[in-house]
Amino acid sequence: MKLKRILSAVAAFALCASLAGCGASASSAAESAAEPASSEAVSTVEEASPETSAESAALRVAGLKGPTTMGLVNMLTADDAADTIDFNMYGAADEVVPLLVKGDIDAAAVPANLAATLYQKTNGAVEVACVNTLGVLYIVENGETVNSVADLKGQTLVTTGKGTTPEYVLRYVLSENGLDPDTDVTIEYCSEATEALSKVQAGEATIAMLPQPFVTSALAQVEGLRVALDMNEEWQKVAGSKLVTGVLVVRKDAVDADPARFAAFMDAYQASVDAANTDLEGTAALCEEYGIVAKAALAQKSLPQCNIVFETGDQMKTDLTTYYQVLFDADPTSVGGAMPADDFYYAG
Repeated sequence: MKLKRILSAVAAFALCASLAGCGASASSAAESAAEPASSEAVSTVEEASPETSAESAALRVAGLKGPTTMGLVNMLTADDAADTIDFNMYGAADEVVPLLVKGDIDAAAVPANLAATLYQKTNGAVEVACVNTLGVLYIVENGETVNSVADLKGQTLVTTGKGTTPEYVLRYVLSENGLDPDTDVTIEYCSEATEALSKVQAGEATIAMLPQPFVTSALAQVEGLRVALDMNEEWQKVAGSKLVTGVLVVRKDAVDADPARFAAFMDAYQASVDAANTDLEGTAALCEEYGIVAKAALAQKSLPQCNIVFETGDQMKTDLTTYYQVLFDADPTSVGGAMPADDFYYAG
């Protein structure tokens, strides 16, 4: 197995330091799981005829820092890893887009809405193979006033992601609970999670919506801070489906070139996810080793709240369809301008 460390040693050190100290890079890494990549990054790439992935026995897979890749990490040390996965790590989804579009990689663990955008921009050349991460957004409070969505009425909440997935999720949950997001709740948007947290630390705000694993880091640093609401649970109450964060998207030609190879990859992926949810210590150590999360201690604490799953078939389609419809209704460009067709969903 080849593991190409894309980040430089300096960047890796900066990430470790910032995550431990709630720096900007930490929030960016955490937020990448909750916020979509720019659709402009997709639209500016021309699709090329890919070199056949059959030249490599292993599937060429890209991953990002944070929850969407944590479920993959146990594959990297498996006995048959060299035959299953050729893994590369990248710092941002925008780096992965041109590689997938051009066929330089076969698959990628990415934010769910980016997969839908890629499907539209490649004229259906990709499909979603599985959901790998459910909701990672949580509302935290330095206080005891919020115990339900209704309790947010009249409150001020700081968060990130204006014009992206976090905003759409928050507005949908508020609206479905009878609250007007524009009048009943004061929502202040910050550029990064660190900025939102600093407002809580300074007493300028007591309530914030943040993503994992940043939430776990914040809870350890701010006395009295607690998780008030799990947005995955609140979404499920009103949407009737699970809130999706990340997926594995794959080029259809890579699947068609060797269906048995891809089926073997999926089996290994499921086993890796199972290990991520049962062997927290071992998985956390690997997350630090491969730069997915800066510190193993943080990864181990946050893993249970990162909602790492391996969801396929009808359940995957149901959850994604509901999620995409909410995003489409809020802003069609967030899913590439149209809802994905049935051939977007890998049938196995």
